[in-house]
Amino acid sequence: MDKKHEYYMQLAIDLAKKGKEDPNGGAFGAVIVKEDKILVAVHNGVKKEGDITQHAELYAIQLASKKIGKENLNQCTLYTSCEPCLMCLGACYWANFKAIYFGASAADAKEYGYVYSDVYYQMDVKKRHQEFNMIQLMAEEAIKVWQ
Repeated sequence: MDKKHEYYMQLAIDLAKKGKEDPNGGAFGAVIVKEDKILVAVHNGVKKEGDITQHAELYAIQLASKKIGKENLNQCTLYTSCEPCLMCLGACYWANFKAIYFGASAADAKEYGYVYSDVYYQMDVKKRHQEFNMIQLMAEEAIKVWQ
């Protein structure tokens, strides 16, 4: 695995740690990269923004779209500390990322009390990962954030 992917994933995990420690944060981080440059690096913004939709991935997508003035992020890669939930996965579909690197899986999240929709767990994981070009990376490090 290319070291740059590990670098960006570690940043997403570090943001998740920071978010967990922040009373206005949440234990999830996301980084969006375009041409080896970080466009956005955030942790969950639900408490900060007072908006239940501000999961790290969705928050990052919104900020990146505004920053580059495009609706499509097809030249970008998303690094997220955890596999995106159903809402965030929908946003990822429209963002059309080149790839999505994630740390902890949805199953891992469920074990730690972050439960997604039943519809999500009924999906074919392999098909989901293929369609969205999702690659799991540094799962153990990501899970440690919740321990």
